[in-house]
Amino acid sequence: MIPRARHFVAAALGSALLIVPAFTGIAHAATSAVASKVYAVPLARTLADVKRVADYWKPDRLKQTDLYTPATPGSGAGSTTSSGAAAGPAAPAAAAVTAAKRTNAAAAVAPALPRQGTAANTMGKVFFRFGDKEFWCSAAAVAARNRSVVATAGHCAYDSRTGKPADYWIFVPNPGPNGGAPDGIYVGASISLHEDWSGKGDYDYDYAFVTVHRGFTWVAGKDGASVMQDVGRLQDNVGGLGLELSKKPGTYTVTAFGYPAGQQPDGTHPFDGKTLLKCLPGTTRYTVAPGRDLQKGVELTPCDFSPGASGGPWVIAYDSTRRLGSLAGVNSLTWNRDAKGRYDSVSAPYFDTTTGDVYRRAASLSTIPNVT
Repeated sequence: MIPRARHFVAAALGSALLIVPAFTGIAHAATSAVASKVYAVPLARTLADVKRVADYWKPDRLKQTDLYTPATPGSGAGSTTSSGAAAGPAAPAAAAVTAAKRTNAAAAVAPALPRQGTAANTMGKVFFRFGDKEFWCSAAAVAARNRSVVATAGHCAYDSRTGKPADYWIFVPNPGPNGGAPDGIYVGASISLHEDWSGKGDYDYDYAFVTVHRGFTWVAGKDGASVMQDVGRLQDNVGGLGLELSKKPGTYTVTAFGYPAGQQPDGTHPFDGKTLLKCLPGTTRYTVAPGRDLQKGVELTPCDFSPGASGGPWVIAYDSTRRLGSLAGVNSLTWNRDAKGRYDSVSAPYFDTTTGDVYRRAASLSTIPNVT
């Protein structure tokens, strides 16, 4: 029997994983890096853009986040079936996408504590819109030289089916009940991703590194209205996970985190999506899913995450005291290998030197100096 996902931190919301049928093929994919095709898609560029997004996420709307839909891979419509993205998605608009110059692969990045305190709060939720509907996913802060990078799944930032980035994208680390944001709200400035996610929904690249602006909190003004108060950079406030690249599956164990909320195959709903959960450290192996163009995926077993954990981090050498470790993947797909009542594993794209190029792009971008 698969160990149940362990409760980790109370008072959070939820995200989603795509439900896929069991696949029987497991291949040891080549680990050599392919030529990088890294893109930066702008979100909120100016102070006016930041305030527009902030005004959308006023406290009254944040209080409704329990009602929003977990984002599903490849589907801006939020479907939780295995139908996935439609064939031939639209290409990104040329004016909105900027090609990044190829760099040397990023070396491993060390985890970082916040400027104050002895423990980090890197994990949280992202909220955004596709079209006229609100969605959410899991995510985590990653240590970076600009101290402003969030890692999540590609489908939690960019809809490859329609060829469009998310609107009104924010990250809320360590979210509290009723829309609480004790460590600030961070508006997305730019998405860094691989063109094979944006262009064709290739699940080998279902990851995104989002550069975020300085954070803010809502405070009461003199007239009782909500007013933005700048709280500084993300990493300064919550710390950042490290980053590990090109780790051979089977040579390490990893702890997966997320906010599962969806239905299990037997129809039960054991998780409420309001609590950060973890699967105990498990073994990893290569996996493939031809229907998703996944040729070099990494599968973690056992893990019974249900829809509600997309974008949640895979952490190597997790230190429960400092609440830090190094990022080695993000939740992308769930699996029901034994065709029984519970999901039994989860998979992530393989983090290789190409992933390092995407990360480095996000870590190099600057943001505006103040958001109020």
